[in-house]
Formats: sequence, C-alpha cells, structure tokens
Amino acid sequence: MGYIVHGNLSVDAELLSFINDTLLPSAGVEADRFWAGFDEAVHRLAPRNAELLQTREEMQSKIDSWLVDHRDSPFDDAAYTDFLREIGYVVEDGEDFVIATENVDAEIARIAGPQLVVPVMNARYALNAANARWGSLYDALYGTDVISEQDGLEKGSRYNPARGAAVIAKARSLLDERAPLATGSWADITGLSIQDGQLVISQTTGQTQLSAPEQFAGYTGAADRPLSVLLKKNGLHIDIIIDADGQIGSTDAAGINDIVLESALSTIMDCEDSVAAVDGTDKVLAYGNWLGLMTGTLSVDMSKGGKTFTRSLHADRQYTAPDGSGLSLHGRSLMLVRNVGHLMTNPAILLKDGSEIPEGIMDAFMTVLGAMPDQQRQGNSRTGSVYIVKPKMHGP
Repeated sequence: MGYIVHGNLSVDAELLSFINDTLLPSAGVEADRFWAGFDEAVHRLAPRNAELLQTREEMQSKIDSWLVDHRDSPFDDAAYTDFLREIGYVVEDGEDFVIATENVDAEIARIAGPQLVVPVMNARYALNAANARWGSLYDALYGTDVISEQDGLEKGSRYNPARGAAVIAKARSLLDERAPLATGSWADITGLSIQDGQLVISQTTGQTQLSAPEQFAGYTGAADRPLSVLLKKNGLHIDIIIDADGQIGSTDAAGINDIVLESALSTIMDCEDSVAAVDGTDKVLAYGNWLGLMTGTLSVDMSKGGKTFTRSLHADRQYTAPDGSGLSLHGRSLMLVRNVGHLMTNPAILLKDGSEIPEGIMDAFMTVLGAMPDQQRQGNSRTGSVYIVKPKMHGP
C-alpha cells in the first residue's frame, strides 16, 4: 500500500486518486477546501471517538466483573438493573418529544414495507436490491413454498401448468383481499378498461367496479385496451400486467399476464458487517459503487442461460392517472448507506501520529460526498436527503 502525504494525513494513493479525480468532482466540492476541512475534522473527532470507545470498554469490564462475581448466585434481575444504572449503562427515559425532521421521504416517514440489506461492494447484489422495488407476484408464488409442491404442483425443471393455475388462483384471491370488487371475484373477470377516469371490470355476468373506486391509481396503454392497470393499497401499488399474447395472458380470460407488487421500499447499501473492506482498494470499490448508485450509472455485465446482458438501475415507472395526467412512480427502492461503527479503524488513511483513521468517520465523509450528486438529480431521494445508518450505538 503506497501512501501520499496530504497535510497531516497519509492517504492510500489509489484512494486519493479516486477521491480527487472522481468523488469530489461528482459532488461539486473543491479538493483543497475538502482536504483542509477533512484533515481538521478527523484530528478533532478521532480523540473523541477514542474516548467513547474507552467508556464502552470500562462499562463492559464492569459488567463482566459483576457477572463473574455473581455467577454462583441465582440471577437477580432487579439487582442487575440497579447495577447497570449505577455505572450509567441504563439511564432514565427522557421526556416525550416530537420528531420534526424535514425533507424525509415517504418510504421513511409514512409507508411501511420490506427493507433489504446488501453488501455495497458487490455491484450485482446492490443493483438487484435497488431494483427489487417491484417484483412479480406470479414468480414469487411459483418459485417459493407459499404454494405446496404436493398433489402434482411440483416446480420441476419445466413450467408446470397445474402449479401455474394454483399461482393464478392464489394471486386472484389476494386481489380479492386487497382490492375487492363491488360484486364478484377477480377470478371471474374477463376484461379491464377505463371509462371517464373509472376502472371498468368486465365479468361473464356483466360489469362491475372496485368496491373502493379510489383504489384505481392509473394505467398504461390505451384506455379501452390498457397494457396495465395500477391499483393502490396503504400507499403501495399493485400493477396488473395485461398481455393477451403472453405465455400466461394467452390462457387468461382477461389477458392478465402477471401481477407486479411494489415490494422492497428501501435498501441499506452496507459498508459494514456484510463486507470486508480492509484497505484503500476495498474502500475505493465500496465508495465507487455507492457513487454509481447515486448517479444512476452503476452497471454490471452478466451472463445467464448462455446470454450476456448489462444490468443497471431500473427507470421510474410511468402511468396515466385516472384524471388523464401523467403519473411517475419510483422504479427503485430508496437507498440508505450503512457506515462502519465506532470501533473499526482502516489503514487507507493514517493520522499525523501514524494511527489508522476511525473507519466510521471516514465513511461518514465519503458516503455523503457520494450521495451529493443525487441532490441535483433526485433519482434516489425526492426530498434531497441522504440516509446514513450508523450501527452499534445501543446504550445511552
């Protein structure tokens, strides 16, 4: 590992080149100004970080000693709790308060949904997770044990029509639960169309509508022959894909080829436990992938089934709203980034005394720099925010 001295810091040459030539220009930050501030901040914060770790060590030592001293006695929950209060590990609850943070995206503040955690150093995994905002319900039901493989419903090595029928039946049942019809069942529909901004659902016995018409959120294609119909429930969307020529749609009375659910609302791009970033080269990969996610440029060439293709971030999904206006929905999960905790250090940057930089402090600066381009393009956060997950901070 070769170092270049920069002020009071010794920086891994590869990392320095990445920061100066790629990260800072992308963030629109002048190099001399950044390094002066970073140098000062690191040398001010590193001693405080060490103090916090020493406090943690002292607390842990006291806890270990207490447990050893009382190992032959029945565990006394009240006595142990009193002891934790005495050493400051447990403190009294503070007064109630109201969170007043501004510019928080709906995925954080208002909508509940799955969250993924993936190693940011693996571009393929990171892209897969970011793109998991929307997923096929048919694929999920067919390929998992939600539907039993007994009684001729095996997944097998080829498509099993019997299992496919069970998948469709289950999916229609879920539609009945999440977006019930005024009359009848989704299992019996023969067509979908839009008239005067309303979803019209054809059945063998006539026409019906949604029990709650406001659940109709939009469509693609022509109103009389939509390519998809968008429903919503609790802030999440269901996209009914219509393709009468598709493998499934060609056998479906309504031409429904798939049902796509809004799924993983957010993803933590992890610089911590799921990766091993031990030097400047590793950190360049981690920060570079994070920057690529924030600029929308990260891609990876892949091979599957004998075919080679490029995987990149999905685009936003475009629809026509019921009133005829355009509607754009996020095509990717909202991405957060998890920094390393207080304990770890990294030799990618050395301080003026030759010690390794606290990695969490380095991560805080570099991942925010990597996210700054998104404040202009807002491809990730629509409110211009950066979401940092700071781990290992239990306790007072």
